Amino acid sequence: MRLQPPNAGLPAPGKAQFSAGSLYPQVATTMLKPASLALALASLCLTATGGAQSSDVARREKQAQNVTIIRDDWGIAHIYGKTDADAVFGMIYAQAEDDFNRIEQNYLTSLGRLAEAEGEARIFNDLRARMYANPDTLRAMFARSPDWLKKLMVAWADGLNFYLSKNPTVKPRVITRFEPWMALSFSEGSIGGDIESISIPRLRAFYGGPAATSQEEEYVRNARTERSEREDLEPRGSNGIVIAPKNSATGKSLLLINPHTSFYFRSELQMVSEEGLNAYGAATWGQFFIYQGFSDKAGWMHTSSGVDNIDEFAETILKEGDRRFYLHGGQKKPVISQTISVPYKTASGMAKRDFTVYRTHHGPIVREQDGKWIAVALMDIPIQALMQSYGRTKAKDMAEFIKILDTHSNSSNNTLFADNSGNVAYFHANYIPRRDTKFDWTRPVDGSDAATDYKGVHSVNESPNVINPSSGWAYNTNNWPWTAGGESSPKRDAFPAYVETSSENARGVHAIRLLSDRKNITRDGLLELAFDSYLPGLADIVPAVVKSWDAASTTNPLKAKLAEQVRLLRAWDFRWGASSVATSLAVFFAEDMERSVAQEATRARMGAHTFAVTNATDDQRLAALDRAVTKLTADFGKWQTPWGDINRFQRTKNEIVATFDDAQPSIPVPFTSARWGSLASFGARQYSNTKKWYGTSGNSFVAVVEFGDSVRARAVTAGGESGNTASKHFNDQATRYASGDFRTVYFYRHQLMGHTEREYKPGQ
Repeated sequence: MRLQPPNAGLPAPGKAQFSAGSLYPQVATTMLKPASLALALASLCLTATGGAQSSDVARREKQAQNVTIIRDDWGIAHIYGKTDADAVFGMIYAQAEDDFNRIEQNYLTSLGRLAEAEGEARIFNDLRARMYANPDTLRAMFARSPDWLKKLMVAWADGLNFYLSKNPTVKPRVITRFEPWMALSFSEGSIGGDIESISIPRLRAFYGGPAATSQEEEYVRNARTERSEREDLEPRGSNGIVIAPKNSATGKSLLLINPHTSFYFRSELQMVSEEGLNAYGAATWGQFFIYQGFSDKAGWMHTSSGVDNIDEFAETILKEGDRRFYLHGGQKKPVISQTISVPYKTASGMAKRDFTVYRTHHGPIVREQDGKWIAVALMDIPIQALMQSYGRTKAKDMAEFIKILDTHSNSSNNTLFADNSGNVAYFHANYIPRRDTKFDWTRPVDGSDAATDYKGVHSVNESPNVINPSSGWAYNTNNWPWTAGGESSPKRDAFPAYVETSSENARGVHAIRLLSDRKNITRDGLLELAFDSYLPGLADIVPAVVKSWDAASTTNPLKAKLAEQVRLLRAWDFRWGASSVATSLAVFFAEDMERSVAQEATRARMGAHTFAVTNATDDQRLAALDRAVTKLTADFGKWQTPWGDINRFQRTKNEIVATFDDAQPSIPVPFTSARWGSLASFGARQYSNTKKWYGTSGNSFVAVVEFGDSVRARAVTAGGESGNTASKHFNDQATRYASGDFRTVYFYRHQLMGHTEREYKPGQ
């Protein structure tokens, strides 16, 4: 981990101290005068762009001449550079052109600087981030990084600073100058980093000190309201499918790239250099590598994993005078402490709060439970993570890809892989600590017991992978790996329980149904599978309510009241569609049904869906259907409302946190939430000011790829490539997105002929 201890583990003088006899830290709050603020910000390397050395300006101008950016007729950037560093310089410049705000937002988050832009409500988000993203430590990591990686990080910072110098009307909220080491703070690319497993409310309870401010309390209330409005617990994850040559119509391997993320979380682009780089796909805003995509030789798709690789250790703390120790292996060891200062914006200027934070060799202390301090252990190897993230974009085949996996620095993802040699694979999570299986790693373990210490990491071969399966296919839908390759799947009892904590899900059931015994699959046929409309998550709960209606007495008032609705559901084929009234009725019923039995299901240690199907009473089911009919009628004037009139895609503003308006234009989306087993996912809900449901997550960048002597691909991006509302590429892909009408990807430069909107050098 990255925390640096002060001398002898003592709190820094004048900073956070302890009350007499207390184990719990307090904090100091300081208002900064303008001069002091300038010094504080300077210590964080916030120098003005105009202060860049003339040699830096000359270097950037020269490098820009080595880069060509071609925008195709969808506004997608194809970047060509002499070296990999040139390609990085150009791609981050192009990203900044498309949406600098999202780049800065990601680094405000990863560097722990949100409060400088958004105020004191974000102080504990920043504290959590700064427990890992320590600027001095990141600078030291940059200094010892391999030279080739340093060059890329320098090019990354130069590209962003060059963009800011050429676009003075763009006003960063906080970061006016990017430095190369900052790239190490955001090195892996997932939509939610591992540190998000650390609870902000619990962190605040431990390190909070003074009572929460009104702004902090409002933020917590809003977050709680947001969760209650999202009670359906929309699945956050992805789909990936690979088809081996034996099952494809052309004898070539196929790949489905289908991340389910927040919309507009990544940009679509291509990076090409004369040093062997040629990668196309989705790049998370602000990162200089293709996170999910393909080259002319191979492709990769990440899905969120259910691996247990983040652990909590219950530490026994002893206090001796002003010093604190923890027990480990029968010995007392000093608790390491460090002061972290978090600047934040106020109505009257900038202020800061100082925190003394603590850690053991297991990791930082993040909360208290039953009198124990809880330390969290998670992957924290930014150099290796960045090396893997970039390195896999240049892998020419599966052997090279596996070699890159040996860094064990992709902690949160499974990977679907295909190459032009006909290899296909499912690789399970790449960072799995080796642990003693006698402990329950789903709960905090005793940190004083040395037997709980990690014993290295599992090798790639020790993970439940599926490599060139005899079934001819592999998939993952954020479910367990035990069905990933059909009959070629790994066996659950051959692996420790901690390698996977998830179960099967409705999308997994759907994928197996589609892939089993399917032959002669084309690239476009794979796209059809990805948009198959069957909903297995409703194919069990809807028949249950039909049976409950059948069993109801004729004296039951709901028997006659719901007769028409039951008749519709009885005839339904469990397939979504924009014109389908049955889809609307089924979704409203199922959501109400699961919500109404949630507490009973928890007491029974069952999932709400399973409980609703197997344990709910006939009266509960009929009551839920009646409430669904009532809500549909109240919200839309009649319960016979087609699904597409409810489920809508709208993009009228470029907001980090989207807002919606029924009076503004929107389009129907036929597919549903992944919750019901739809492979094409659209996570939508009603808002406090709307009746219609609007999506914010699900299918984002989606592609189908065929590998062979050349690569052929089709793709679509939610909304459009540009974050500029005035650009024609802000929302030009929306209709294609909703209908599954994918564009042809212009992968080779000759394919851009006749499809080029603009060709230029950065800065022109």
